[in-house]
Amino acid sequence: MIGVFDSGFGGLTIHHALINALPGKDFVYLGDNKNAPYGTRPPIDVLTLTCAGLETLFAQGCTLVVVACNTASVVALRWIQQQWLPARLKQDGIRRNILGIVVPTIEAATGLRWHEENKDVANDTHNSTIAVFATARTVETGTYPFEIRKRRPDIKVVQQACPDLASAIEAGAPRTEIRKMIGHYVAQLNGQLNNKKPDSVILGCTHYPLVADIFAEALPPDVAIIHQPQATAAALKDYIATHPEYVMSENAHHVFLSTGFSAEALPLIEKFWGGKIIFQNI
Repeated sequence: MIGVFDSGFGGLTIHHALINALPGKDFVYLGDNKNAPYGTRPPIDVLTLTCAGLETLFAQGCTLVVVACNTASVVALRWIQQQWLPARLKQDGIRRNILGIVVPTIEAATGLRWHEENKDVANDTHNSTIAVFATARTVETGTYPFEIRKRRPDIKVVQQACPDLASAIEAGAPRTEIRKMIGHYVAQLNGQLNNKKPDSVILGCTHYPLVADIFAEALPPDVAIIHQPQATAAALKDYIATHPEYVMSENAHHVFLSTGFSAEALPLIEKFWGGKIIFQNI
């Protein structure tokens, strides 16, 4: 059983890509909508809430979990992998693995596998300027510029925080309001770049792909969007291929859990998903 965890609805963009890439797998999705968004919370809150969500998925029988939240991935995941998981293994003897979404995104942005830290970039054709739209907390960590520049010093990385955008999407705000917010953040990015367009952008919050079309409208037409869901799905598919313990199911079982959410956002979510989603409140 594979778990997918997010602070709310945004992780469904990742979850959708994972199901398409691995149609024979059993998945449990958990959105901590009650406490969304994580992007404005103190780091200790992000860590505590993420661990609580993981415990819920463990109780559902998940031994592999994808943390489909950028904020949780950059703030909490390393400590969870290095400290918390080994402690849990000592407690009950069950081996579990937790993966994030930042690593595959950086691999897609740089064209390098995670451990390839040196490369002759003289003849490289990758983009030279990448813009990152993300929550304030993700921007604050500096994870994307640090990890991208460590691998590809020829790439310029510019971050743009988007306060309140994730919470507006989570609450089902009207598209006119979302369009105004995104236009404002793109204008701020343009100011940082002195009106020079980026070559590509990373939507560094999993809520943002739900309104990717509005980002595309606001950005110059030839700016590429690095698709985090597809990058994550490809990485998980590779991971599963080398871990045969995660066997295929004849009839894939999908469960959707939520800690509580605003129903106003469901039309946007179901339009993206392509059908009805039945959530169980926990």
